[in-house]
Amino acid sequence: MRILITGICGFVGNSLARELLVAGHSVTGFDNFIRPGSETNRVPLEKLGAKVITADLRDARAMDAIPPADFVIDAAANPSVLAGIDGKTSSRELVDHNLTGTINVLEYCKAHKAGFILLSTSRVYSIAPLAALKVEAVSDAFILTPHASRLTPGLSPAGLTEDFATLAPISLYGATKLASEAMALEYGETFGFPVFINRCGVLAGAGQFGRADQGIFAYWINAWRRKRPLKYLGFGGHGHQVRDCLHPHDLLPVLEKQFVAPKLAVADRIANFSGGAASTMSLRQLSDWCTQRFGPHAVVADGTPRPFDIPWIVLDHAKATKLWDWSPATPTTAILTEIADHAEQNPGWLKLSAPR
Repeated sequence: MRILITGICGFVGNSLARELLVAGHSVTGFDNFIRPGSETNRVPLEKLGAKVITADLRDARAMDAIPPADFVIDAAANPSVLAGIDGKTSSRELVDHNLTGTINVLEYCKAHKAGFILLSTSRVYSIAPLAALKVEAVSDAFILTPHASRLTPGLSPAGLTEDFATLAPISLYGATKLASEAMALEYGETFGFPVFINRCGVLAGAGQFGRADQGIFAYWINAWRRKRPLKYLGFGGHGHQVRDCLHPHDLLPVLEKQFVAPKLAVADRIANFSGGAASTMSLRQLSDWCTQRFGPHAVVADGTPRPFDIPWIVLDHAKATKLWDWSPATPTTAILTEIADHAEQNPGWLKLSAPR
């Protein structure tokens, strides 16, 4: 199978490219290399047999020059929920990259009759009902109160289902991903190529370019190892906010099934993929893990809230399990250990990937 990966030298694109090459697929990818650290992945991927092209998906003419593929995995995006309001990226730049770029890729798929897999995000779900969820702190982490899932549509005891609200506000970042989902499904139905929307929980692993606003597991571990300043922001400054955790290579089995899947109903083309409830961890619990691995480090308690921040986001992957016989394979502790080992082996990683 000829696979094209957008953002191939980013953390997720690089991780999937390696897995697909090992599985025997032909892999081509492109990257604009604007993310600090991404250039380091180019030569190793080429040595493994990938063809890596310098191109920007916002450039329709550059997209026209990309060779044909059977399937496209869209792993290119500005992944920060603060993008467009943080003073680093303008709102127009965010939309051009995350939405206009997706449309250019869909035009490529239309021209070549290539299938399309969008790696989407848990941040397409509505902020207001998420912020209103009834949670309580237990063992230094927020958990849902016993009756929360009965009171909130689209919420199960295992987390957010695909039926959870997606109405605004969801952040500019979330809106670009949700709009990309809608356009992808429309293009697929209109022009007759397969489309799958894989809404992913927090992706994490060794070699991730973590920052405080995204890639939090990698950033926290690397910053702890280097004794950089860290803060528990918002929610009383206790660090009780919780996320799930998924390694990108756990997506390979479902990607290979999607490459050859028969036509599915539109509703079955959207599914959550996450580490689920078993993978959840709060910042405070992550700090405890770091203390055991690296020794103590002071974290500042700062109750100042950040825009769009949510105390608890966990995705229920029951639909993916039912449709694709899929479940996450890598436990959170293994992911954290992999990141920590990489942090020790690459002492300059944080300076490279998250320069101050």
